[in-house]
Order: sequence, then structure tokens, then C-alpha cells
Amino acid sequence: MLITIDELLNVSELAQVRRLLDGAEFLPGHTSAGARAAAVKFNGELSPGAVELERLNRIVMGNLVKHPVYRSAVLPLKVAAPFYARYTEGMYYGAHIDDPVMGEGERYRSDVAVTVFLNDPADYEGGALCIETQFGEQRVKLDAGSVVLYPASSLHRVEPVTAGQRLVAVTWVQSLVRDAGRRALLYELAQAREALFEESPDKRATALVDQAYVNLVRMWSDT
Repeated sequence: MLITIDELLNVSELAQVRRLLDGAEFLPGHTSAGARAAAVKFNGELSPGAVELERLNRIVMGNLVKHPVYRSAVLPLKVAAPFYARYTEGMYYGAHIDDPVMGEGERYRSDVAVTVFLNDPADYEGGALCIETQFGEQRVKLDAGSVVLYPASSLHRVEPVTAGQRLVAVTWVQSLVRDAGRRALLYELAQAREALFEESPDKRATALVDQAYVNLVRMWSDT
């Protein structure tokens, strides 16, 4: 399931992020990739020791982890610290699948991949995120401040940037529910549940949908 969130970051927050990234040090991105992905990864990533990281994470991750669509669709258990990536002319990320287990020290399973777009699509040419789905390849190039969530098991790539600069934050999540199909069903049920709570909170149908949702999460959770 591929889900987008619009306007995770507002104009003021995006301006702060851009100021922080404009003065930051970027390193070759292949150093943070697994062996197979490193061979096709050509971008820049913010240095892991950068002084800007704490402020960036406070803005970007602070908004992400509180967003109701993110929480409902992903059912997060563990969330990785994000990478801040820059693609300039000629840079790209070839087709790859994310490592199934990531992290140093505390390890986590990468169930869901998250890309937060940090600058406007008019700022660069090319650079679309291309994700293989059951309906074919989906090209994603969102407005600044928007987010795409998709299964980390998907084959995906970033097209070459042919002009300008592409800025994104990328992270991964271990979900309470390992199976992507079950997460998709729970997200659909959660939307119906919220609508029923608003429209007819006292009806028996609402109570039954609520009960089914809660007990399916209980049944399928992997903690």
C-alpha cells in the first residue's frame, strides 16, 4: 500500500529546514547503504555528526510521529533516525530493496519506508521516486512538506536528477503488524471506524467495528 500525506511541514518549518541544510556538510551516500544498494547509490547525505541533525529531527520527525495518518497506516513500533539526502545534477539511486534489518546497537525490522520531500518539485528536473507495486510502477514527486509511505520490501529507485537539487528525508519503521496486507486492511478499517465515531458514535455497528479493529490489532501485533 502506498500512502501520501500532504503538508506535513508548513511553509515556516520548510524554510527552517532549508536554512539548516544549506549550510550543512554532505557526504557520499553510498557509505550508509548495504552492499548491494551501495553499488547503485549516488547521492549526498548529511554527515551523521552534523550539528544540524537535532534541530532537523525536531522539526521533521516531531511532525511525522504525531500525524494521525502516519500512526494509523504504519502502526509504528520502532522508528529510525532519518537520513537527509541531497541529489544534484547527475545523481540517482538505482533499483534496490531496502535491507530487511537495520540499525546499529538496537536493531529494527524495516517494514515501512518513509520519504519526506523537503523542496518543491519545480526546484529540480527528474528525481522522481519510482516504486514497484502490484499495479505497476508508481512515480512519486510530491510538493515540499509532503510524505510518501510504502512497504520497504518494494523494489524502488530514484530517477537521475537532470537539473537543480532534490532534498528529502528518508527513514524506516518497524510496525506492530509485520504483514503489509494486514496493515492495509487495518488502515481501511481504521478509516471506517473513525467515520462511524463521528457520524453515529452510539450505534451498535460502531461498537462492533471498533471491537473488530481493536481485536485484529491485538491478534496481529508482533511486539
